[in-house]
Formats: sequence, C-alpha cells, structure tokens
Amino acid sequence: MATNPTKPEPPLRAAIIPVTAFQQNCSLIWCTKTMRGALVDPGGDLDRLKAGVAKAGVTLEKLLVTHGHMDHCGLAGVLAEELGLPLEGPHEDDRFWIEGLDDPHTRMGLEGKSFEPTRWLQDGDTVTVGELTLNVIHCPGHTPGHVVFFHEESRLAIVGDVIFQGSIGRTDFPKGNHQQLIDSITGKLWPLGKDVNFIPGHGPMSSFGHEMLTNPFVGSRYG
Repeated sequence: MATNPTKPEPPLRAAIIPVTAFQQNCSLIWCTKTMRGALVDPGGDLDRLKAGVAKAGVTLEKLLVTHGHMDHCGLAGVLAEELGLPLEGPHEDDRFWIEGLDDPHTRMGLEGKSFEPTRWLQDGDTVTVGELTLNVIHCPGHTPGHVVFFHEESRLAIVGDVIFQGSIGRTDFPKGNHQQLIDSITGKLWPLGKDVNFIPGHGPMSSFGHEMLTNPFVGSRYG
C-alpha cells in the first residue's frame, strides 16, 4: 500500500528490543526531528541493544530506567559507563533493589551490576530526549520506586511492569503492595486518557481504554 508522502513525521518513534531470558521490552525511543534517543530499561543483551540503535540510525543521549528489577536495569549502569551517557531513574525508593544488583542470590540467572543514577526521578519531573519532553509519573506497587514515562503529544506511555495487556505487575516481591499498585493504575494512569497506548515491560502493547474494558484486575475500576 502506498504511503502518503505529505503525512507529517510523528515527533516520537519507538522500537521494542526484547532482552534477557525474561524477554523484557527494552524501548528505544527517539526524537524524529533530531534523531537523538534514549533506551528505556536496558537490562541486558547490550550487543543486541547497540545493534538496534545503529539500525535505527539514532544517536543515544541517555538511558532511562522505570524500576530496579534485574531484567530492567541489571546492565544499565554498565552500558551508561561504556557509552559515557547519563542514566535517569527510577525513583529513589528503589535504591535497595539497585544496590542489590551485585548480589548473586537475587540475579535470577541474569547479569547485574549496581549503579548510582545520574538523577533519581520524582513524580512530576520531566525528562528530555532530543526535543521531546516526557512526564514522569511515580507509580508504586510493583516496586516502591517504579516510574512511568508519558509523552503527551504522542499519547504514549512506557509503563514498565505496572500494567500489561490483560494483567498487572506482581506485588509479591519485597516492598510490593497490591492495593498501592491498583491505586497507581486507576488514580494516575487512567486519568491520562483511554486513547493512550502503552509499551509494557513484557508482552504486547495495549491501550488504557482497552485495559479499562477488559483487564480482570482493574477493568471495572474507572469512571
């Protein structure tokens, strides 16, 4: 099918690069105007990630992390150091998870190394990627310091392990809280709008509207 040559380029593009044995959705996002981008949750398989960035023709300017679990950030600090890039996120309430990345008993068979982010993030902060600005939303429950990145103009959220297509994040890890997670989804994500599409930490993309109607954990909890 022919494309419309007059259709404007969207301000943000995203590609999903699954990494680690847990098939965690690392997201490559970039500003189409500047072709500068960021990797969100570069948890492992660094050669694969670097190849994906090169294929997209993107110049990385930073790394972003949603939360401190191994599959999402185990090698984020290693990559940041190797490429000389700043690393932003998550919220500091996940410090204990990141400090624990050196513990072989918590690695779940994955590689990991602890790190100190260039910047811990708070609810209401913003992060920039090229000329894009993404809002930071603190959504505790899966982990206490979990954050979501939201680009309002594109109606796109990168939600880590807060919510999935048909499911929500586990809360049986240390400092997880089921009710807090439900409150984060219904109180902080649903108000963003039914038309918001999201990239979860695992599995296929979905939209908040679809999950409001069909998700058995939070599908009936909207106005």
